[in-house]
Amino acid sequence: MAVHTTRGLPFLPGNSFRDTTKSAFHRPQTLSYKNGYALPLRPTVGIGQEPLLSEHIMQNEVKQLSSQTATLTYGTLTRSPPLDFIPAHVAYDKKVLRFYGYFQQDVLHSPDEHFRVRPVVIYYYLEDDSMCVMEPVVENSGIPQGTLIKRHRLPKKQHGEHYHWKDLNLAMDLSVYGTMYRITHCDPFTQEFMESQGIVLNDPEPTPGDPYTNRRTQPQPSYITPSDYDNLKQFLTKDRMVLRFFALWDDSDSLYGEKRAVIVQYYLVDDAVEIRETQEPNSGRDPFPVLLRRQKIPKDIKEVCQPFPSCILEVSPHEVQEYYSPRDFRVGEELRLMGKRFLLYDCDEFTRKYYEQHHADIPLKPLALALDQKTQQAYMKVVPPYNGFGSLEDSLQNCLSLIPEPPKKDLLKLLENDHKILRYAARLDSQNPHDEGRRFVLSYFLSNDMISIFETSRRNSGILGGKFLEKTRIPKPGSTAENPEYYGPADFAIGATVEVFRHRFVLTDADQYVLTYLESIAEQERIPEKTLSSLRQALGQSKAPDPNHTPVNLPDPTAVEGHPPSS
Repeated sequence: MAVHTTRGLPFLPGNSFRDTTKSAFHRPQTLSYKNGYALPLRPTVGIGQEPLLSEHIMQNEVKQLSSQTATLTYGTLTRSPPLDFIPAHVAYDKKVLRFYGYFQQDVLHSPDEHFRVRPVVIYYYLEDDSMCVMEPVVENSGIPQGTLIKRHRLPKKQHGEHYHWKDLNLAMDLSVYGTMYRITHCDPFTQEFMESQGIVLNDPEPTPGDPYTNRRTQPQPSYITPSDYDNLKQFLTKDRMVLRFFALWDDSDSLYGEKRAVIVQYYLVDDAVEIRETQEPNSGRDPFPVLLRRQKIPKDIKEVCQPFPSCILEVSPHEVQEYYSPRDFRVGEELRLMGKRFLLYDCDEFTRKYYEQHHADIPLKPLALALDQKTQQAYMKVVPPYNGFGSLEDSLQNCLSLIPEPPKKDLLKLLENDHKILRYAARLDSQNPHDEGRRFVLSYFLSNDMISIFETSRRNSGILGGKFLEKTRIPKPGSTAENPEYYGPADFAIGATVEVFRHRFVLTDADQYVLTYLESIAEQERIPEKTLSSLRQALGQSKAPDPNHTPVNLPDPTAVEGHPPSS
């Protein structure tokens, strides 16, 4: 509560009065920050929002206070300039003490090492007495490194005390959160600062080396005598040379085992061996013919580690004393590869010549073996009769595969003969008197050998004209589904009869494009002279108009299917 006295009364008990209505007792704020810089402020009010005493003092009294000087009983007073106050966050800004050290990490369940030495850097920030511990990052170390302890005030004891820069020194142990850090040395700035504050630093210590890192950086010296064999010459002279042996894999020792025919291939370019199983159709086996992928097979291996089986350990080239060579493959003898037995009973002609030229001392003894193989009875595929649904090619695809695929098309023929159509005029050969006088236009498409038929409309005939037959391939009479024969341009002569699904059409006329096109391909396609002469006679002779003949004008051979020709 504010305490004030009545003006003129001495400040004695009984002369002071308290303000019971006052609730603010804090001191005014005299420091602020602007753009990261500290700015001091002059107080405008006193403690508890009371007006300042300087506001009640008159100007004359202020002058008297400023002119009063302190006097000494003896001697004269020497005035010294007042010192500016500098806060700690300004004086120690960006001043950091740096100590170097390490800690030991225990390694469990390892016969090669018991601990690892991990170097650290300890930073002490003087502005707020905070600390952080960093570990230098080492590439491909496999250990999480970087910031081990983030920046904050590290606890010294359980009583709430924190570490101070006065507690740090060289050659000492620093216990932080259960981990013991050993401080070995510091940088020159830290040494200068500590000595300026009157702290005597201990002698620096060297950081011990990590035994695991030292063992990796200094491998055991090994000496390998270089080989005199020229691998480049082998690659250039023996490329694409393969020795092929016909063998019998004897797997009768295993459960449900049997003897299987295999092919053993030896690549002379890199001394690799590949074994492929000879599979027959419908044998019931999975389609994986490669029994052993192409690789170099070791023949003699150093016994480095006895307790572990060799099939588990990875064999390096330095542990192999000898690989299989062509001298180990002898026709007529049994060979053991990768723990399996193979009887080489024959080889191909190239392999036989190679052994005669390079290994004449090795005899080749082919064996005539009666292999236990089931003879496959050849079954002829019977194509069922055509049921009339779709084209012959589409129906045949249902018999060739379980999932039918569309028949293959001649794309080159489609591109070259696109929009090329041969058009003929035809009449219906029928015994029905109502079909007398019906006229049709037969269009042959050169791109896909299909035929479409369009009937021309006649007035008062009682028959609607229009599309008579969709585009389809028409087989010749007497052709079978196994070997179908389709109509072609060579079959369309003037006066010839074309049978289309039990309907007989007689060709009566054609356009000029038909004759021009057939004459251009007469030598390549072997167009009969009878067909060409009939077209020339039909297009070249002049005759009187026949009232029963409908003239057909087909000037455009690229007309779209389904549209009637211009008459």
